[in-house]
Amino acid sequence: MSMSKRDFIKLADLIRDFGVVEQESPLPLTQTQVAMLADFCASQNPRFDRARWLGYIAGTCGPSGGRVKT
Repeated sequence: MSMSKRDFIKLADLIRDFGVVEQESPLPLTQTQVAMLADFCASQNPRFDRARWLGYIAGTCGPSGGRVKT
């Protein structure tokens, strides 16, 4: 069973709540670790949109790629 869009959004929500840092450190997640998770997600579903998922985590778009709701 492959991961669904709902699964990807939930994972992204958890990463956003946990936090992402620019430099390598044990906590929170580093950019490298998030990139590795994106690679995993892409391997689980051929329709996975890596750029949109990373944009959602970064807060530059909504979970479906649209504008961020304020």
